Amino acid sequence: MSYEAVFFDLDNTLYPYAPCNEAGKQAALAAFRERGYEMDRETFDELYAAGRREAKRETRGTAASHDRHIYFKRALREYAGERDAADALAIGDAYWEGYASQMELCDGVERVFDALTEAGTDVAIVTNLTTRVQLQKLSRLAIDDRIDRLVTSEEVGREKPSAIPFTTALAAFDRRPSEALMVGDNVDADVAGANAVGMDTALFVADGDAPADAELPEQRRPDYRPDTFGDLTEVAA
Repeated sequence: MSYEAVFFDLDNTLYPYAPCNEAGKQAALAAFRERGYEMDRETFDELYAAGRREAKRETRGTAASHDRHIYFKRALREYAGERDAADALAIGDAYWEGYASQMELCDGVERVFDALTEAGTDVAIVTNLTTRVQLQKLSRLAIDDRIDRLVTSEEVGREKPSAIPFTTALAAFDRRPSEALMVGDNVDADVAGANAVGMDTALFVADGDAPADAELPEQRRPDYRPDTFGDLTEVAA
């Protein structure tokens, strides 16, 4: 089946997330040490987890819940009782620089995008995070010229699985939900969110195993489960 529009999640869908996150953490730890904080990896992991947990609790449902600068600002306060803007900024920047250094597209992404372009299909990235960071990722992956629209949770004010990110992208292309496919790695944010709007869905996890349909309630089950990203050519284009 072909579609008039295909929406993709970005993180852990177009590229594997885990190696990037690990590289980012290593770079952030190095930045802590370079700025005079004596810290081992265990302490860093504890501080990172605590900052992340606190940020997600207090900013749940917003793009800020993913903001690494917030995590590290809070980690500095917890570790050293400091509110050093320059250090928090440098450590957060180091995380994203390290993260970006390991970003590599999944095999088949460019082939799928080429097929969608040839078919005249509208392409959007519909993602939960801040706009600046996601723009940087698209630029790093060198696929920004293949994307017709980027919709972030920051700019629409709601996170997937809210309908707003999906309906914003649909409205941008003047498409009905039945004419669009959502491809993502998260059964709650991507699959359940798009299913609720009336879109078809494909579940693809770049760096891990996806849960089986038998483990999921009906509203969280995808229509497609491609074994490789390249298999989406047969579904979407």
